[in-house]
Amino acid sequence: MKEPENKSSDVIEVQFKRERKDYFRNRQGLKIKTGDYVIVEVDRGEDLGRVSEVGDTAGRKVPEKKGPLSIVRRMASEQETDKMGRMSEKEAEAFEVCEKKVAEHGLDMKLVDAEWQFDGNKVLFYFTAEKRVDFRQLVKDLASAFRTRIELKQIGVRDEARRLGGCGRCGYKLCCTSFICEFEPVTLRAAKDQRLSLNPSQISGLCGRLMCCLMYERDFYRQQNKKFPKEGRIYRTGEGREERVSSVNLFQEEVELENREGFRRKVPLAEFSEIACECPGRGGSRPSRNKDKNSGR
Repeated sequence: MKEPENKSSDVIEVQFKRERKDYFRNRQGLKIKTGDYVIVEVDRGEDLGRVSEVGDTAGRKVPEKKGPLSIVRRMASEQETDKMGRMSEKEAEAFEVCEKKVAEHGLDMKLVDAEWQFDGNKVLFYFTAEKRVDFRQLVKDLASAFRTRIELKQIGVRDEARRLGGCGRCGYKLCCTSFICEFEPVTLRAAKDQRLSLNPSQISGLCGRLMCCLMYERDFYRQQNKKFPKEGRIYRTGEGREERVSSVNLFQEEVELENREGFRRKVPLAEFSEIACECPGRGGSRPSRNKDKNSGR
């Protein structure tokens, strides 16, 4: 079977400023290893970045919707890497100028970052905004100020957090700045399945959205929840007595049962599955103390 275009061993992952990553092909067979600096082909010019992954591992990380990959042109020289280190001053200046222009035009947008292309052929400004922004005059002013190509890119709050970086509630570096290649939708259902507090401050990340890590163990919780009875349901267990499922332990695979007197006991899930029979129409209520009151007995 022919290997997919972007999945072969000559693919490399290159990291640019603020954790921005992209993928390229090593067509020349250069001896590239992780940590090397390379000059890569980009739209209308060249850029410099650090190699963060090589070979099949990098190939597997290429997004499915990614088009044909550009190439690595050469290894970066020492002079070029030194130049890259000095570009942060130019980017800080570009950010300050753009911020002033945004204020002058009264645009409802928040500037996040500025990034010069290594060859100086483009300056890319990242911003967030709640609505569509008409920044045509802003682009003209910036082009006049920097005498180069200007590009403004609107990003979401999750991308903003990725570019600015930081630490999560766990104390580790944000997942989006370390290993997440593409954002996937995170649903409140994932938090409910894991029996987490639904307090937004407890399950939201620095971006204000639900934490990406809620999805990591989603499949485990889904599969475990299918094995257990729903809490609150009434079951007939052992010798015809009725007990309510008060809680379940997904990790130790135990079911806690409560009888009509309020006494609770824990039984293994396997044992519960053998002896329990759900009482129809009794879900959500406690076992009745007078279950035979209307039976004539």
